[in-house]
Amino acid sequence: MDTVPLPASPSLLLSSVGTPAAPLVIDVRRRAAFDEDPVLIAGATWRDPFAVGEWEKYLPRHRPVVLYCVHGHEVSRNASAALRTAGVDARYLEGGMEAWRALGAPTVLGRRHPAVPSEPGKPSVWVTRERPKIDRIACPWLVRRFIDPFAEFVFVAEPQVRAVAAQRGGIAFDIPGVDFTHRGERCSFDALVDDFGLEDKALARLARIVRGADTGRLELAPECAGLLAVSLGLGSLHRDDCALLEKAFLVYDALYATCRAQAAGKAEPHTWNTPS
Repeated sequence: MDTVPLPASPSLLLSSVGTPAAPLVIDVRRRAAFDEDPVLIAGATWRDPFAVGEWEKYLPRHRPVVLYCVHGHEVSRNASAALRTAGVDARYLEGGMEAWRALGAPTVLGRRHPAVPSEPGKPSVWVTRERPKIDRIACPWLVRRFIDPFAEFVFVAEPQVRAVAAQRGGIAFDIPGVDFTHRGERCSFDALVDDFGLEDKALARLARIVRGADTGRLELAPECAGLLAVSLGLGSLHRDDCALLEKAFLVYDALYATCRAQAAGKAEPHTWNTPS
């Protein structure tokens, strides 16, 4: 593979964030810069730019990578060149984090929880109740797409959630008394969006759909009843919770794509009228 650093367009990256087509995004700002400003591009994880050889072996070779530093200069360019030498399809983000912010593109707080972002070879672990329906599928989708792309999810009987999370050094969610759970009329998905600072119009729309379907308030959005029906149907088709999770991600990918189009005023109409 050619080792010459290649640029990636911020606007093109923005169009893919939160979708299954998104590249793996890696923040390679110097540690001091990241500690001073621990805000990441949504879906990114931080890695030491001077230790590429220690973490590149954990990167999937089938997925493109975009790296960014503060301004898109030598730090991200050198790291992308090192990855390309190792056989990774890596590019650097033109203009870096500053160009991303100038677009008003979504970011995520990188220090909301000590287990996030995860370390090389040590993904964050999220533990919740078995037999997920809506919130316990929507939350993993949000985590994987916007918070930690390497995250792992564990489903256990409710009395075991806290113990397994403690044993795995993980994060318990969607049970009473933990950080990421229902808060009044808002659900665990809302808690993650709020606490990780995910300001995105499309996510706000999706959060309302999840909230309505998960709490029985189907009037909150036209899509709520459909999400509830599809979620129950998927649960009846898949008895393995992890298999169910992977299948259900497509539902949330599709809903998020629709929400993005709606937020941009580009929703595709669909009508069919019987000729008179």
